[in-house]
Amino acid sequence: MVQARWNGATIADSNATILLDGYHYFPPDSVDRDFLQETTQTSVCPWKGKARYFTLSVNGSVNPNAAWTYPDPKPKAEHIRDHIAFWKGVDVG
Repeated sequence: MVQARWNGATIADSNATILLDGYHYFPPDSVDRDFLQETTQTSVCPWKGKARYFTLSVNGSVNPNAAWTYPDPKPKAEHIRDHIAFWKGVDVG
């Protein structure tokens, strides 16, 4: 079981993550979206496509753009469509 934890809360929990480029991508239904707020931040990966970001809000603290997803990935990354990955101090393991 892989979990994503930050500021005392478990944000995601799954035994079906996809490990890609050193990050665990969690299936959409394994993430507690009550902790996520979509932002306007985007980035582009040459082979995965355009990523959209989320700010984490947990117990009164925020972690801007600490999670991301590929809602419309390029063909080689189709297997991570809508999966969510974390960074910026989020403990994943």
